[in-house]
Amino acid sequence: MKFHFLSSDNQEAKEAEKKLIGMYGQNTAENSDYIIPIGGDGLLLKSLHSLNMLDKPFFGINFGSIGFLMNNIIDKDLNETVSNSKKSYFKPLKMTATTNDNQTFEAYAYNEVSIMRQTHLASKIKIKINDEIKMQELICDGVLVSTSAGSTAYNLSAHGSILPLDSNILALTPISAFRPRRWRGALLSETNKIELNVLDNKNRSSSVTADNVEFRDIDKVSIASSNENKCTVLFDSKHSIEDKILNEQFNF
Repeated sequence: MKFHFLSSDNQEAKEAEKKLIGMYGQNTAENSDYIIPIGGDGLLLKSLHSLNMLDKPFFGINFGSIGFLMNNIIDKDLNETVSNSKKSYFKPLKMTATTNDNQTFEAYAYNEVSIMRQTHLASKIKIKINDEIKMQELICDGVLVSTSAGSTAYNLSAHGSILPLDSNILALTPISAFRPRRWRGALLSETNKIELNVLDNKNRSSSVTADNVEFRDIDKVSIASSNENKCTVLFDSKHSIEDKILNEQFNF
């Protein structure tokens, strides 16, 4: 097996990278069979964005603070573990954002797309699903759309639902909703097209973020699940991501 290792700036991650390169060798990302990010979930997401075009499987090794999408395999044989690992497919969200001055931007998100207020004033957002208005006005700090892979990240912190990876569902979750105060969001098939319109966007300016890419002064955001940039992520068969997601729902 040919591996391409890369690590975060964490000193322990860098030491692990050096050790693994000494044991298994280092190949370029283009010539490898597997890409091995060593660090936390942020490094894995960064790697998915920068290397997805190579169509290589990713196997993350946890040296981060949470590492929900990573594997804990210290002192295990990497060849054997990767050979027996379970495949999961991360399908990103494609976001198209239009600004107040009519500029258009596109970006992909493996975790979530989120709109947030830029000022002391709450955002006012109209929600459309498949061109049909479902909520005329949501007054809030923001709102996000999460993939199943991202449902345990920012979405969970905003009290959104945890989604199994094979559910083919997106979570639409408000962030500090003021009106309607008791609305907790919605679960949508990934076949749905979501449009978020920022109302009174001159006075209540809002930004949109797709994973780690931000655009400011937004008028409208369109979001849809995309087969473009789809990635294969591997998980230790003895500690699958499905088990992690199940167990997370019973943690208090």
